Amino acid sequence: MSRALSTPLAVSLGDPAGVGPEVIAKCWDNRDGFALPPFVAIGDPRSVAAVWDGPIELVDDPRQADAAFDFGLPLIQLNAPRPDMPGHPSVAGAHTSLDSLEIAVGLARSGSAAAVVTGPVAKEQLYAIGFQHPGQTEFVAERCGVAPGNVVMMLAGPTLRTVPVTTHLPLDEVAARLTSALIESRGRAALRGLQRNFGIAEPRLAISGLNPHAGEGGQLGREEIEIIEPAIAALAAEGWRVTGPHPADTMFHARARAMYDAALCMYHDQALIPIKALHFEDAVNVTLGLPIVRTAPDHGTAFDIAGTGKANPSSLVAALKLAARLAAADENKLRTAAAARA
Repeated sequence: MSRALSTPLAVSLGDPAGVGPEVIAKCWDNRDGFALPPFVAIGDPRSVAAVWDGPIELVDDPRQADAAFDFGLPLIQLNAPRPDMPGHPSVAGAHTSLDSLEIAVGLARSGSAAAVVTGPVAKEQLYAIGFQHPGQTEFVAERCGVAPGNVVMMLAGPTLRTVPVTTHLPLDEVAARLTSALIESRGRAALRGLQRNFGIAEPRLAISGLNPHAGEGGQLGREEIEIIEPAIAALAAEGWRVTGPHPADTMFHARARAMYDAALCMYHDQALIPIKALHFEDAVNVTLGLPIVRTAPDHGTAFDIAGTGKANPSSLVAALKLAARLAAADENKLRTAAAARA
């Protein structure tokens, strides 16, 4: 396993009734085989014990995780009013998942953790306790003091990266929410993230249309002409390598994917269907534009299989590895900058 990072990764367990506790336990169980760096989980240990009988090492400080990692799953303990049953989400569990997320982000912001990896949450349960954000991405951005328009959710797999311009919206609201300014800001954040986080000096961004066949010259909708094309022109004028608007149904075959480093898509499913079709087991959700590294497995709570032992940890493994790689790159940049100043 790798111990190259100066501090461990912080992992919020997500909803305690979902598969988060099971997949994080499986990651620790197979830490050597997966070549994972030390990490510390944050949550109620009873939610882990309900699905796993392995050793848990309670720690107060993430920096204790490195020494504990060989002996048990390091965990910062949160005490819910009552333990959740796997597959049976509750309001109390939603509070625990939100507290876990809050602590994980705080640890990364303070430098006590190298990065944040967030477990899957149930938005319905979070909304029931007053959660005001569309998802965890927007919550993390707010806690980091970054405007929502300056961050993007990227889904990254071995052969494809996609970024949705709009995320958790009803489909009939997408066209009304699209603006040239929004597409520009999402595109700019994606391009800068490809440079900073993925080390691509001159990233190539393919931008999709909204309508079938990218509008057919206005015959199937005018959003491409009136909204998307002006945004592409503005990004190109800044010197970015952008193309489009492309028909979404021809953007994701192998030859097309070879022509760009990421695809900017107009709505949630336009971005997520291709990435999940190609990389369902190992795609990672990574937030670009933050002062910290944040990744997440690209799957939900899977309440239907929670507690059955069937949950696949592959996506969380990929999220942990990508978080470690991005965090290590950031640490190397800081060391290089410090050496240059000395």
